[in-house]
Amino acid sequence: MATGTNIHTYFNGTWHKGDVPVINAADHGAWLGSGVFDGARYVNGVAPDLLAHCQRVNRSAEALMVTPTVSAEDMVQIVWDGLQAYPKDSAVYIRPMYWAIDGDLTAIVPLADKTGFAICLEEIPMAPQTASVSLGKTQFRRPVLESAVVNAKAGCLYPNNARMLREVRARGFQNALVTDAMGNVAESATANVFMVKDGEVFTPIPNGTFLAGITRSRHMTNLRADGTPVHETVLSFADFEAADEVFLSGNMNKVTPVVGFEDVSYQVGPITRRVREMYWDWAQSSQ
Repeated sequence: MATGTNIHTYFNGTWHKGDVPVINAADHGAWLGSGVFDGARYVNGVAPDLLAHCQRVNRSAEALMVTPTVSAEDMVQIVWDGLQAYPKDSAVYIRPMYWAIDGDLTAIVPLADKTGFAICLEEIPMAPQTASVSLGKTQFRRPVLESAVVNAKAGCLYPNNARMLREVRARGFQNALVTDAMGNVAESATANVFMVKDGEVFTPIPNGTFLAGITRSRHMTNLRADGTPVHETVLSFADFEAADEVFLSGNMNKVTPVVGFEDVSYQVGPITRRVREMYWDWAQSSQ
């Protein structure tokens, strides 16, 4: 089932209208989970950090021992060609994907000479600026590199995120605040996380258990250029309970205010609003 509408699919060297089948039942990616993807956004005629997202999907493929077959620069051009099918005021989710087709004699290790590649474009509206989420605690944690391919944006990682979401939603929350194996906050179940205390911004330091996102990095750059101190550091649940503001950072909606964490409530504060404003100012000026 597709998430969005008005889908276009790039496969076998050309663009197709619709949700085109791209993977076979016996493909390595179908039954052994060697699929990776990335997500970028096209909004009001701009596609912020598109090249960085295309570069990352190639790195993700390599992390899963899948051989990337399209340069990031060529991928950018393919995406822009596909976006010509959409009005300039559309909000489009851009998803390049790789998967292995064949495995070695054990079937488990992907072979380098056959890689599947596709790009899916879907119209998915941006969340309204009034949208917000509440966070709950989850028993499930982010894995470490020694036990999972956490240095990739890989489909095989997402069942763990799904059970986090199911657990907290059963208790009335919309998303989960997730820790690493040591009990330090890593991110939410769907996006990176920031907190604000006394006018300064804090975010978990990348420790190899989560992807430090492209949009996360952009927010940090914008905040520092605007004169706001930003700290990457070790953070606990207690730090978030004492925060003045909390917001999520992800490609899908860029900035999502958090209005509660368990029994603690937050206001949508000035720094959260400023982060969103700076992001779209940068996006429009960077194209």
